[in-house]
Amino acid sequence: MLYLTEPEELSSLWPDEPSYRADQIRKWLYQSPVLEPADMTNLPGDLRDGLDLWPFAIETEQVADSGRTVKWLMRAPDGASIEAVLMGYPRRTTLCISSQAGCAMACTFCATGQFGFERHLQAGEIVAQVAYAAAYLARNGLGTSPPRVTNVVFMGMGEPLANYANVKTAIDRFTGLMGMSARSITVSTVGVAPAIRKLAEEPWRVSLAVSLHAADDELRTSLVPLNKRYPLEDVIGATEYFVQRTGRRASIEWTLIAGTNDTLEQADKLAAIARRLRAHINVIALNPTPLTSDQPPSRAATTAFLSRLTGAGANVTLRDTRGQDIDAACGQLRARSLTIGT
Repeated sequence: MLYLTEPEELSSLWPDEPSYRADQIRKWLYQSPVLEPADMTNLPGDLRDGLDLWPFAIETEQVADSGRTVKWLMRAPDGASIEAVLMGYPRRTTLCISSQAGCAMACTFCATGQFGFERHLQAGEIVAQVAYAAAYLARNGLGTSPPRVTNVVFMGMGEPLANYANVKTAIDRFTGLMGMSARSITVSTVGVAPAIRKLAEEPWRVSLAVSLHAADDELRTSLVPLNKRYPLEDVIGATEYFVQRTGRRASIEWTLIAGTNDTLEQADKLAAIARRLRAHINVIALNPTPLTSDQPPSRAATTAFLSRLTGAGANVTLRDTRGQDIDAACGQLRARSLTIGT
């Protein structure tokens, strides 16, 4: 499980090897990841045979959208499970990664939150998700999409800003060892306001996505319990600070739920927030989860909601609902495996 070793400490694992050996291994781990140690062609065979790369086993792999979406359920030795989703587009290949096993935020519509929190992921476990996807792409490709991870989004299992130290270290490795641009990395949060401000002070300039899902405190508290601790105005204020401090545009994430947050009143309030933040709104219809009766709105309701936003001067995109036939929404594959096991 080499990804759990601090990169600068790799040489200590092979004290009898030449000093350059650790540099070779470091390049394989972070610059040209491979699925198996046997592919590390410039290492001695006996050394390759003894390497253990991954801090998880691939328990399930599912493919959808004519091969353009791949989802993995990964299992750590302690039993903790995480998910990562690789999505190919004409000009980019985006990997959605997890920052925690489970989640303590308990958002009512989220499969991950419905099964609770297990533990934080170590920085190496976060980085290994990107490295595994990069190695998968190098071997298999993803249709006509770029054969490399061009974008990383912290939109998988967990609240990234609740695991701040490990997420920060992972981003340091993405931008340092793996050569990724900070602009290609998006950190999504349901509104840990103090950590949003802290994120604004980091040397790299990642993108910020704020998952609002409701535009007033009463509704938001019912959907996102963290709103009791950090009300809407606190989250908006922290996001304003991030935008001013970094010069980066924020986005607002909105999961559209039938009869809940798909009303024209919510659209009007959301548009006002977006104009204030100069933020782009990403709307995605709910992908139903096993433990809730919530459903996505009808096409007519979705169209009316989007029209209201654009009519009010907001910039909005209706996002693709990828991989519905493979449990691709956050936490769904894990939830299904847990449900089947009970």
